[in-house]
Amino acid sequence: MMTGRRAPLIAGIVMAVIAVLVFLFVVNPKRAQVSEAEAKLEEARSQEITLQSQKASLEQARAEAPTNRKIIRLVEQQLPPTADPQGFILLLENAAVKAGVDLTTEGIGNPVTGVTGVTSIPITLTLSGTYFSLDEYLFQLETLPRAAKVISVTMSPGGAASTTTATTTTGTLTMQVTMELYTTDISAGPGSDPGPTEGDAAAGAVAAPVAPVAPVPSASPSEAG
Repeated sequence: MMTGRRAPLIAGIVMAVIAVLVFLFVVNPKRAQVSEAEAKLEEARSQEITLQSQKASLEQARAEAPTNRKIIRLVEQQLPPTADPQGFILLLENAAVKAGVDLTTEGIGNPVTGVTGVTSIPITLTLSGTYFSLDEYLFQLETLPRAAKVISVTMSPGGAASTTTATTTTGTLTMQVTMELYTTDISAGPGSDPGPTEGDAAAGAVAAPVAPVAPVPSASPSEAG
């Protein structure tokens, strides 16, 4: 009778042991795998969101690329990487022709490098013409293809003397203009701060001419004998 009573108890204990073993070796590892899979899934979703955001940014950059290229070309034209003050003076002379004024004197000061990496070059001009032609010249300065800033303008009566009457031409004014030319070249010339780079100095150096070697005359047959 005791054996018959212990049989269900032993069976219960065995089932409990089996359940514990199943939990330890089957359920628990599967639960860990499920948790790991869910974590990887969440990471994949996060990466997908990041990639979608990057894709949208790249597509927007590609769509805006033509406009940005135009802006870059415009800025490079207005702020060129080389100073080229002579080319700028040519622009000023062409503007004087368009406005109908006489550009009598022009001066270029020493370049100065600013804290923003943009070099400014002082330019001084003296012109003569009528009030309206000088006003037109100032308008031409505002529409130059290169970035420039007019610092000061002064006008005074009188201008070039007439070749026929030897008197001052009626209505002619003299105008002095002080302005600045800009470039992104931080070593724009000998007077710049911090000064020209070694590459600029090497480019500006002129190689010394090499004297040709005179040919050596060959001996005649009589001299050879």
